[in-house]
Amino acid sequence: MVVFSHANWRKPTIRTLDRPSIFLAGALTALIILWAFFFFSTINSPYKPNTTCNCYQPDPAFNLQFDPPVSTFYDDPSFGYTLNKPITNWDKKREIWLTLHPSFKPRSRDRVLVVTGSRSTPCKSPIGDHFLLKFYRNKVDYCRIHGYDIFYNNVLLDRNMPSCWAKIPTVRAAMVAHPEAEWIWWLDEDAAFTDMEFKIPFEKYEGYNFVVHGWPKEVYEKKSWLGLNAGSFLIRNCQWSLDFLDSWADMGPRSKNYDKWADVLFNVFHHGSDDQTALGYLLLKDHQKWYGKKMLIETGYYLEGYWVVIVDTLKNITERYLEMETSAGMLRRRHAEKVSERYGVLREPLLKDAGNEFGSWRRPFVTHFAGCQPCNGKHNPLFTAKGCRDAMNKALNFADNQVLRNYGFVHRNLSDPSVVSPLPFDYPA
Repeated sequence: MVVFSHANWRKPTIRTLDRPSIFLAGALTALIILWAFFFFSTINSPYKPNTTCNCYQPDPAFNLQFDPPVSTFYDDPSFGYTLNKPITNWDKKREIWLTLHPSFKPRSRDRVLVVTGSRSTPCKSPIGDHFLLKFYRNKVDYCRIHGYDIFYNNVLLDRNMPSCWAKIPTVRAAMVAHPEAEWIWWLDEDAAFTDMEFKIPFEKYEGYNFVVHGWPKEVYEKKSWLGLNAGSFLIRNCQWSLDFLDSWADMGPRSKNYDKWADVLFNVFHHGSDDQTALGYLLLKDHQKWYGKKMLIETGYYLEGYWVVIVDTLKNITERYLEMETSAGMLRRRHAEKVSERYGVLREPLLKDAGNEFGSWRRPFVTHFAGCQPCNGKHNPLFTAKGCRDAMNKALNFADNQVLRNYGFVHRNLSDPSVVSPLPFDYPA
């Protein structure tokens, strides 16, 4: 305290405190200053996330800005994406790339890239582009829910492989462009996911490199080209698959052996040469050999389901699922879309008696509108344009309801894509 003497205005004197009091006061002041510094720096400074990645955690974030200056197959001028540039030792090349990019290595054995596409020019059908957009949006919805990447191609990567054959060079290029993906999943433009919760049981395919939906008896005994469908298939990103694609492509129009193979395929399957008959022949010819034992015809679920036997069952399936949710409160719980897989897991025990494929009341996984040709409008004469259009709307709205529910809405009428209604809390209690 400063004390002035009123007499003679002498120099002020200071009354000093004892030493322990000074120490305590200084310590308290220092603590207050530190607290104020951290408090105001937290308020005024934006949060800066940790940009380092512990790449061996169970589910790390990918480091998308890390590409070390170390030579890989991408730097080899003789290496290419096209079918006329054979690739060897691909498994080793992929492994080296993953080692150099460690943020992609964890769970790489489960990583999926969905590949689809359409023609590069506008559809001839006046509603074709509209439906292709809806089919693509359906695929994007499924991939977003399950964390899959998707590549949509609408250019011809090999002018000698047009139409249905175009998928082969597209899948091959996707394998090379995505060494981080273990599986490439091709889906035709007119195939839709109709069970947004179902996930492919990849653990089932540990010993396989190629999986397609079909009926083995139809392929191996009856030699029917309709015993499988090439509109949806899984192919492992490995050297075996690159060699397989080369064999498949050798039966196509880019090959000098095309005419020879066309005769062979017609003699075996009594059908013209296309990607599906060629695939059927590869399965038929090699299924007893080591090469063929890496291929599987899936019969346990609709990896590709024919729309004709599916669409009329969707109403009954909807009602069965609503009954299930009425009695299972956890399935009615509102939740973030990001955790949707959790509710698929919760639902699975309730579906153990639902069956699968034809006659089942389980949601069909993939519904394929083979024969409807929504883009060019040249549908199979067994169908009508209106019949295809109505069926596509029903299936796409059926799938859309599973997505919109996470946003609080639903299509009450599967035939009307434009009208939705808000859902009440705890629906459908």
